[in-house]
Amino acid sequence: MLKEFKEFVMRGNVVDLAVGIIIGAAFGGIVNSLVNDVIMPPLGQMLAKIDFKDLKVVTRERHEAVKGDPAKKVADQPEVPEVAIKYGQFINTIINFVIVAFAMFLIVKGMNKLYKKPPPPVNTKECPFCCSNVPVKATKCPNCISELKSA
Repeated sequence: MLKEFKEFVMRGNVVDLAVGIIIGAAFGGIVNSLVNDVIMPPLGQMLAKIDFKDLKVVTRERHEAVKGDPAKKVADQPEVPEVAIKYGQFINTIINFVIVAFAMFLIVKGMNKLYKKPPPPVNTKECPFCCSNVPVKATKCPNCISELKSA
């Protein structure tokens, strides 16, 4: 069983997948930084000087909880966190996705150009008399029985 597991792990596609995941995670960090630190600040400045990551709809303000004796100091009370719908973070995430998708499109397009298959070899020719396809080595057209010139 250990031998089978070793063969499974060392298969080319499993190793390729692992490398792809690691590279993808690193690439995700780069894209996050690009969006959050480079693209969004100027975009927010152009659009009414808004920082997208700060956009939110607050449904409950952060406040100090008053439990027990209200005469106690506020510092002794636990803090209740703010509850908000952070749609600005969602906008940033969508932009991240679009950038990653576009980058992957460019990578796949480039790889397809590198591994472009050559056209299949020509194994037919056209009969000059009846315009039908005949094998390249044929000396007579099987459709019109015309003599064909050797190429």
